Amino acid sequence: MIKLLRIYIVFMVFLSLKVNAQSSYDVCVYGGTSGGVTAAYTAKMMGKSVLLIEPGKHLGGLSSGGLGYTDIGNKYAVTGLGLDFYRRTGKYYGQLESWIFEPHVAENIFMQYINKAHVPVLYQYRIISAKKVNRVIKEIVLENSDSKLKPAKTIRAKVFIDCSYEGDLMAKAGVSYKVGREDASVYGESYNGVQVQPAATPQHGNQIPDGVDPYKTPGDPKSGLLWGISNAPLASIGTGDNHVQAYNFRICLTDDPANRITIAKPPGYDPVRYELLPRYIAKLTDTNDIREILKFDLMPNHKTDINNGGGFSTDMIGYNWDYPNAGYKKRAEIQKMHELYDKGLLYFIQHDPRIPAAMRNFLLNWGYPKDEYQDNHHWSPQMYVREARRMIGEYVMTQANCERREVVPDGIGMAAYGMDSHNTQRLVINGMAKNEGDVEKGGVGPYPIAYRALTPKRNECTNLLVPVCLSASHIGYGSIRMEPVFMVLGQSSATAAVLSVNNNAPVQDVDVSEIQKILKQNPLVDGSLPEMIVDNSDQQHVELTGDWALVKGGFYGPNAYISNKVTDAYKAVKFTQTIPQTGYYEIYTYVLPKLNQASSNMVCIVNNGSLAKEVVINHDKIMVRGQTSGEWVSLGRYQMLKGNKASVTITNKNADGAIAADAVLFYPSK
Repeated sequence: MIKLLRIYIVFMVFLSLKVNAQSSYDVCVYGGTSGGVTAAYTAKMMGKSVLLIEPGKHLGGLSSGGLGYTDIGNKYAVTGLGLDFYRRTGKYYGQLESWIFEPHVAENIFMQYINKAHVPVLYQYRIISAKKVNRVIKEIVLENSDSKLKPAKTIRAKVFIDCSYEGDLMAKAGVSYKVGREDASVYGESYNGVQVQPAATPQHGNQIPDGVDPYKTPGDPKSGLLWGISNAPLASIGTGDNHVQAYNFRICLTDDPANRITIAKPPGYDPVRYELLPRYIAKLTDTNDIREILKFDLMPNHKTDINNGGGFSTDMIGYNWDYPNAGYKKRAEIQKMHELYDKGLLYFIQHDPRIPAAMRNFLLNWGYPKDEYQDNHHWSPQMYVREARRMIGEYVMTQANCERREVVPDGIGMAAYGMDSHNTQRLVINGMAKNEGDVEKGGVGPYPIAYRALTPKRNECTNLLVPVCLSASHIGYGSIRMEPVFMVLGQSSATAAVLSVNNNAPVQDVDVSEIQKILKQNPLVDGSLPEMIVDNSDQQHVELTGDWALVKGGFYGPNAYISNKVTDAYKAVKFTQTIPQTGYYEIYTYVLPKLNQASSNMVCIVNNGSLAKEVVINHDKIMVRGQTSGEWVSLGRYQMLKGNKASVTITNKNADGAIAADAVLFYPSK
């Protein structure tokens, strides 16, 4: 009996040691968003023990949750695994890259990373506490998000990375953060705080037109306000508050009858919530186009990514302010409220007789796709949490960074989207229904994001990185908060975490130049030969012949060369690259169809280092997909020798109008 007891004790000790070993990691990533997946994959591929924790059932966050019409800004800013993700979606659809894609395609690609690196994923667990000793997070405690009956889990790690949209690990660790909008005076910004756009115009499409009555009985304030309109007074422009820009769902529908489920009346449907919409539509110039009230973008295979579009759309304005700091139960209630609101809006548009027939009939052809979100009644489980908590870290990214008035020296990724905030409240202004909070300030060129914006203040925590709820002002975050950027920053933060573990050093002391070196030399984290891009701004590798104008904005990178004058004089832009390894390379040039106004075709001369070949591009046949001005167009596949200087020369041969020379890609071909 004693012998059996001893065996039992030894066995229990062994199990305890095994559990403890499985509960301790080099790097713990919290949040299976797109940034979380790239962070976990990076750390694991760099040889560290990793755990990825996802409170839900799926990976990819918004990128697999309906946001298939990618907010790019500028492809130049998307590098490493972020770019690789869009190259993988492109491969699925038979292209070099694809920035528009179906939800299940995105999720399958995120799973490719997890499976390749054998990253362990803990699903349906969420943080309830964090233990910190001398500014170091020692462990976090998790509860099961599906059942209180399942035991809590304690996870220990040397470095933690918070990749959640809400910043929950950051908050539990006692790190400083902000919710809402700073006063414009805090960082000297012109687009922060309270903002009211003028009457709806092409530049301000998310405002309600003048003359829309806000009262239940038009003209009678005593009758009360329509649902969703607040009687709060309008604060001074630029005033800070705790208001959060509106949330919604990115809605995937299909018009394929074989894959379509009819949009049914949702539980608790109340048409009163949409009473403002018919009045809004009555003021529109075009009452036949559904795109006047829904940002209706088409995805492959007869599907959509529907986003908020206009002054009354899928954004549930003003009903999410409590979400960032709310408990899990309250958050679930807020998310369900948003889901039912968006489903109810679709049903209202399809069936209310006050909606113009053209809009009703168009949307009646669409329904929920049978092959998407099959475990969630064909509706995305991921609400679009555009902004929640924002860390106040070692450095705060602001409007000055977006406008490149301040350029940081410790960049570990780039952003390039315009400063974008959705509305935060709907008010009565001068007797009319108006939205407040919208900012749509474009023209932002690629700019670096500081490593210090991913690290907490040193006196608060030394082993935490925050690449999603990073340190930025409200309007600075409005530019940074795009899915491709989160993937890039996820990879950067994981690289920093590995260096922190290797050197047993605080994350604030990691050598940024080493992070930058690793990201450049091994961008896919698997040792593969990096692709090579020569942008027109790279003066060492670009040679001009003739008169070319350098034009900023709307290109690949910060600018492009444009030849506007029609002349008999020969003009050329030559892009040169030294080949690092013998092999085959697919060569592409970035073509801007709207800028290439010449009626003749575009002529390129490709030289692989020994032989030259003329390639003609018919820019009229180039289809630009998604939110971008150009596309990579193949010039062919060539064998090249190590050390050779290969080149692509864009010329004005036969041109009778504008020609653009922007960038050339040398892509290693397997």
